[in-house]
Amino acid sequence: MPTTRSMLFMALAFVALLMWQAWEQDYGPKPPPARTAAATAAATVPSADVPAATAGNVSATAPALPAAPETTTATTASAPTITVTTDVLRLRIDTRGGSIVRADLLDYPVDPSEKNVPVRLFDEAAATYYVAQSGLVSDTGSAPDHEALFHADKTDYSLAPGAATLEVPLTWSDAAGLRVTKVYIFKRGSYLIDARENIVNGGGVAWSGNAYRQLQRVAPPPATGFNNPERYAFVGAAWYSPEHKFNKLPFDKFAKEPLSGRFAGGWTAMLQHYFFSAWIPDKAETDTYASAVVEAASGAPHYLVRALSPAITIAPGQSRSVDAHLYVGPTLLSQLDAIAAAGIAQNLALTADYGWLTPIAQPMHWFLLQLHAVVRNWGLAIILLVLLIKLVMFKVSEAQFRSAAKMKKLAPRLQALKERYGDDKQKLSAATMELYQKEKINPLGGCLPTFIQIPVFFALYYVLLESVELRQAPFFGWIQNLSAPDPYYILPIINMAVMAGTTLFTPPSPGMDPTQQRMMKFMPIAFSVLFFMFPAGLVLYYAVNGGLGLLQQWVINHRMRAAEAKAAR
Repeated sequence: MPTTRSMLFMALAFVALLMWQAWEQDYGPKPPPARTAAATAAATVPSADVPAATAGNVSATAPALPAAPETTTATTASAPTITVTTDVLRLRIDTRGGSIVRADLLDYPVDPSEKNVPVRLFDEAAATYYVAQSGLVSDTGSAPDHEALFHADKTDYSLAPGAATLEVPLTWSDAAGLRVTKVYIFKRGSYLIDARENIVNGGGVAWSGNAYRQLQRVAPPPATGFNNPERYAFVGAAWYSPEHKFNKLPFDKFAKEPLSGRFAGGWTAMLQHYFFSAWIPDKAETDTYASAVVEAASGAPHYLVRALSPAITIAPGQSRSVDAHLYVGPTLLSQLDAIAAAGIAQNLALTADYGWLTPIAQPMHWFLLQLHAVVRNWGLAIILLVLLIKLVMFKVSEAQFRSAAKMKKLAPRLQALKERYGDDKQKLSAATMELYQKEKINPLGGCLPTFIQIPVFFALYYVLLESVELRQAPFFGWIQNLSAPDPYYILPIINMAVMAGTTLFTPPSPGMDPTQQRMMKFMPIAFSVLFFMFPAGLVLYYAVNGGLGLLQQWVINHRMRAAEAKAAR
């Protein structure tokens, strides 16, 4: 009964996965609580966790970077904000620091029934605080950090119809002649923002300092509900270096395992389900990377990741530009691959977190994209993917069914061997293997398809869970969101019927007593109840896969009966 066992094994494995993920959410380590007021001062001084400007990568006497984002409420309220609208983003930029404090993703509604309420990634509200900050520090004079007050010519910028780019400049200057222009450059259809700081030294002495970019946020409240995909998605920081590759940093590990390193060609990010932000320094710039937990006026801890540039020195009368990139948007692999192809950032596509199944999930996602480009429907793309997998696996599955049929025919002879050798297991094993060799049967022949299907099954689960292209993707009729459970449970019922048909037409394994046979037939149907909680896209995949498997089994059995009848004549 290879197919039934495959279903059972996958169901048990999936239950184990969901139980482990749920346990991690409910009983695993939680983010550290907010620190007391006595610890607040410590957060603003140089330490290993919050890097100040230090010898070796910056000027030796440079001051510490400010650790907390807020100034006083009155000061923050006095700074005007700028609204920037492109075809895909609506942002709010605070002129205090030139920080991006709000980001609405216009093409991604929170709920498909409310298209005019977009997902908000950045937010300045205390309960959902999440911002992108940048600035300069200097050991030779003043410099605009993320609390300095900038000036903007307008309070509203929009990407004009037909325009390819939009530039938003903010300026700052001091009495000594230093002038800094922070420019954000937006491109049509892109979530990648170019960030440039033009530094002009109009004074009489050389200026030196460092640029920094940081992401800062509070931990979101934990998702609830056993079948809520948000519950199992990673939320936290991530970073990449050419040497250490892609690494995730959960909020509960910020204090225990802080990011600390110096390298070029890297980036830092904050991840959540379907969306992320990332600061990407110039690939030739060797930055110092760090993370920290800092206290905020709201009392909730803020989690911060930062990249600090090498020392910048500008002679009197000279100028220099420092460039970086900020991504704020969905884990849209088409854009992330284009960013990699342009040489801006390596492996940004790893922010689509498929875990240990990435080598399988990424090609599967790519195939789904190609199929969707043809049929323009994600449900149909999933069905075509099943057909392709079935075609690739046809010979292996055929061998599985033939092996099961031969084992069924051998059942009386195997039972006779058991009666002949009784409790002599050594002789019974030797006689059994001799019989297998004589009849040219591999007793493990039915296991290979199962072991191949399991990683494919889990990989597709993660593709449906993490791929933003399938978020809220409609199929037909009542299924308007393949990434959510079927609202009327029709697909799970169809899948249950397919499982029942499979167990009904699958021959029992030899040597199995009637009670075991009944359990093996009943348990896959019982476990099919789990599919009532799965994303509709995954249930669609498995129902089609099971239905085609049932058809394939009938065809192979029909051929074998025809061959036996022909041989008997």
